[in-house]
Amino acid sequence: MTGTVTRGRSLGKQHLGGANRTAVLPICDGTRCHRDHWLPRRASLRQGAKEAKGFGELPHATSFPGVQHSTITLTTHIHRLSPYRTEIPTIPYTMEKITDKVAALPPDSNYLSLEFFPPKTAMGFANLRDRLERMARGLKPLFVNVTWGAGGSTAQKSLELAEICQRELGLTTCLHLTCTNMSRRLLDKTLEDAKVLGIRNILALRGDPPRAAEYHDENDPEPTDDEEFSWAADLVRYVKKNHGDYFCVGVAAYPEGHAEESHPREQSLEHDLPYLVEKVQAGADFIMTQLFFDIDAYEHFENTLREHPSGAFKDVFIIPGLMPIQSYQMIKRTTKLSHAKIPPALMARLDAVKGDDEKVKMEGVAIVSEIIERIKEIKSRTHAPRGFHFYTLNLEKAVAFIAQGTNLIPPGTPEEDESAILPDFPQLMINGSSVPTRSIQGLSTRKGSIGSDPRDRVIVANQRPSHPDYEASPSEAGLMAEPVKTRANTLAISEGEGVLGREATWDDFPNGRWGDARSPAYGQIDGYGVSLHVTVPQALQLWGSPKTTEDINNIFIRHLKGELSAIPWSEEGFNTETEAIRDNLIKLNSKGWWSLASQPAVNGLRSNDDTFGWGPQNGFVFQKAFVEFFIPSADWRVLEAKLKQPDMKDVVCFYATNAAGDFVSTDTVNFRARMAADAEGAAGEADPRPHEPSTNAVTWGVFPGKEILTPTIIEEVSFRAWSDEAFGIWSEWAKIYGKGSDTQKLLEDLKEDLWLVNVIHHDYVEKDGLWALLFQ
Repeated sequence: MTGTVTRGRSLGKQHLGGANRTAVLPICDGTRCHRDHWLPRRASLRQGAKEAKGFGELPHATSFPGVQHSTITLTTHIHRLSPYRTEIPTIPYTMEKITDKVAALPPDSNYLSLEFFPPKTAMGFANLRDRLERMARGLKPLFVNVTWGAGGSTAQKSLELAEICQRELGLTTCLHLTCTNMSRRLLDKTLEDAKVLGIRNILALRGDPPRAAEYHDENDPEPTDDEEFSWAADLVRYVKKNHGDYFCVGVAAYPEGHAEESHPREQSLEHDLPYLVEKVQAGADFIMTQLFFDIDAYEHFENTLREHPSGAFKDVFIIPGLMPIQSYQMIKRTTKLSHAKIPPALMARLDAVKGDDEKVKMEGVAIVSEIIERIKEIKSRTHAPRGFHFYTLNLEKAVAFIAQGTNLIPPGTPEEDESAILPDFPQLMINGSSVPTRSIQGLSTRKGSIGSDPRDRVIVANQRPSHPDYEASPSEAGLMAEPVKTRANTLAISEGEGVLGREATWDDFPNGRWGDARSPAYGQIDGYGVSLHVTVPQALQLWGSPKTTEDINNIFIRHLKGELSAIPWSEEGFNTETEAIRDNLIKLNSKGWWSLASQPAVNGLRSNDDTFGWGPQNGFVFQKAFVEFFIPSADWRVLEAKLKQPDMKDVVCFYATNAAGDFVSTDTVNFRARMAADAEGAAGEADPRPHEPSTNAVTWGVFPGKEILTPTIIEEVSFRAWSDEAFGIWSEWAKIYGKGSDTQKLLEDLKEDLWLVNVIHHDYVEKDGLWALLFQ
């Protein structure tokens, strides 16, 4: 998103997550339930990068310590996986400018563009590729945007994602760039890398307020007076000066005005106009807006620009930025941080369905679709092509519904538009019971080999296939077949239709910031990187200059009591469910164990409960208690010994790490214990084999006619990814104080000493079990 400040984790309602994958659990007679499989798609993503391929209905599910809730899948065919690939043939790419592509469109036509961010984990990154390919084929965007982290913090991942879009998928790609807090050397290298990749489009953003003293690269040449980077206009001038017209450069705009501070005191379009004029006069080729929901504000914005006496905006096209409403809490939080107002009438519609996440998503589709129709009317006065930019959050379902419902998808060829319908499968029997097959009326699975043409076939070894329609030999299975990739099928899948649709949108409902690390949507939804997301004056006003650990205790406790609006790890207050454990959290923080996330235990409350409810109506929700906190190393050694006791094995799971990267968890402890037992005490601790990672569902719900939904899981991959950011925030906080000052030294020393620990208590019936354990 252009300039939105959002975070990856929060202290508030601390069970925000995304839906999860299915777990591997053996069942009888050779039939098994499949955990989704992942395989590397690119050599550079081989470690941990995997491809999701699972199918499922839910005949049975249950809860186990260290295992997420499972979708059981009965299958009678061999689960076909695509082979490992060391290289992927790249699509010949054309180096196109966005301005040229828009100019080539017919008058009064519509087009759309999509924005993606690099996921925080390798698995999420790899799973994003299939989603990108599907959305490109189904929605036919004119171009895609790739976000850029603060100070270049996501530079490598952003460029890799841009390469996938531009060179592998053949999509015209626009790369975000921020100018502040980023070295000149990295900026120059990025622009050269973009040229190598064939990228000719840049969205020039300011980024975080500049702190040159902390971010200065000693290898950078001293900038001249006209090359000092403080504003996006400086970046536009720099790109145009050094690269001429090679790059098409876009800039951001705010229909309601940009708010620099934590409240919109200075927010107004009139205040922004001189800066926007300067960006355009510096050479900007197009304007892309921040997200908005107030259509009247947008109409005033566009009319003001078109009628501006400078004439600066006469030939510059304006692309409105739109964010699909994925969940009630997410849109409330995002609009609060970006200062985008939701008109009361629209908010009332969301308030009316806020207890049902599915209805919120579909009401959000209706709201954004109505905004698009109004924008079409506003832009029809110019008869120019009408563009709409979607902040996808790396999700596809809502975007697909909106794009198709508002006729934003350009017409395709007959081959793209025709529907491919697979013949029905015969009914199969297992142990005398019929099993639903994977035939989906109106949809077609992509065929990877002759063995799947016209349907997936069982591979039979050492014999001729007795039924060629349903069996294939190993040699046949290795021959590639042309895939069926019609747009009608792709759109149906993106909208969640049928089994393939469930596979495609597995992380779509309910959406949140603490979901499965394998999800393409896992990470910070603005791709912004480690940042305090407040200005230096705001930070000093909020947290002062702590000199002792008692001062730090006080900051966390005041936040828990509602006396501070933010701490460095969270810019939000708490949700109502925190009231149930607030006293315990205050007691914990008084010990110098500073909490970042937590939730109370819940056993089968109705899904419309005012405090703990979520999801569709007439369901029941459950939660395991957990708490995540920083703890001094001396205290951690004592707590670690307690958590490693044999009688704790099935009571808690824990994950712990420090800034140096030392890591220990229940998985490593139990694995080593098993190895030691197997070897009868001989060198069990030194066993070189990897430990077995667990996945803990800590929030789940049971709803009529649906699979069990698990919006919050805690596992090693996501914990490690978050811990990097959590420790990085200590350094970001320290940077606002003078080098060598008492406060700067205190914060850096704490970073080096502390451990970040997450403890999950499995007994969700016992509400005080976790706290009794910690306070013993």
